[in-house]
Amino acid sequence: MESALDWHTARALLEWQLEMGVDEAISDSPVDRFAVEHAAREQAKAKKSQVAVARGAPGAVPQQEGPDPVEAAVASAKGAGDLDALRAAMGAYDHCELKRGARNLVFSDGVPGARVMIIGEAPGRDEDREGKPFVGRAGQLLDRMLSAIDLSRKESVYITNVVPWRPPQNRDPNAEEIAMMLPFLHRHIALAKPDVLVIVGNISCQALLGKRGITRLRGQWAEVQGKPALPMVHPAYLLRTPAAKREAWADLLTLKAKLRAMAQ
Repeated sequence: MESALDWHTARALLEWQLEMGVDEAISDSPVDRFAVEHAAREQAKAKKSQVAVARGAPGAVPQQEGPDPVEAAVASAKGAGDLDALRAAMGAYDHCELKRGARNLVFSDGVPGARVMIIGEAPGRDEDREGKPFVGRAGQLLDRMLSAIDLSRKESVYITNVVPWRPPQNRDPNAEEIAMMLPFLHRHIALAKPDVLVIVGNISCQALLGKRGITRLRGQWAEVQGKPALPMVHPAYLLRTPAAKREAWADLLTLKAKLRAMAQ
């Protein structure tokens, strides 16, 4: 006798898979997430062994040291003379394991040279698929928020992320991954030349301000690379916590007032 799942059970199973990070049925090419994580662990072990050799630990096996990933990122970013060159440099950078499991490099969207530069955290599923930041539900909310203060990614906003590749299972980028990509982000800001930065989410605040706790930091102007920077909660947080939209609206008005004052 054949048995079939009822509708409610089937939906519950699908929701459980989404919670576990199974958010794609197929992709253009197979990605072995276990292999990606294994490679990251092996790389970490190799680095520990190198440190042990440097300290003269007994029994440590000498290994030839490769280039420092952060130093390589600094040199690569510094050599980029414009945004196209920076994008090419990031695409050629092979030290970050996130690149192995991502479908696309998510570089930017919007208008280069715009007065406002928004810096998000890392790509999600939709961003990885399309190769652009903030294109999923959170991106749609961000567009509505910007429109409310007469801004638009098509005319007056430039958008990027701290990390250009999607982390496995949408996890947060770790400290090592952020450190590798930070030189590219600093160069990105310098080449885009915005008047104001909007730092969206905890990961972005950690990278650019060295602080976490976005609900405390939001709405308080800071300075990054000589530019005024406004921390704001991530639109994804607003989707989960609609009550926070009131504070987000206050931050948007603060941004609008800053732009008006700087234009005078």
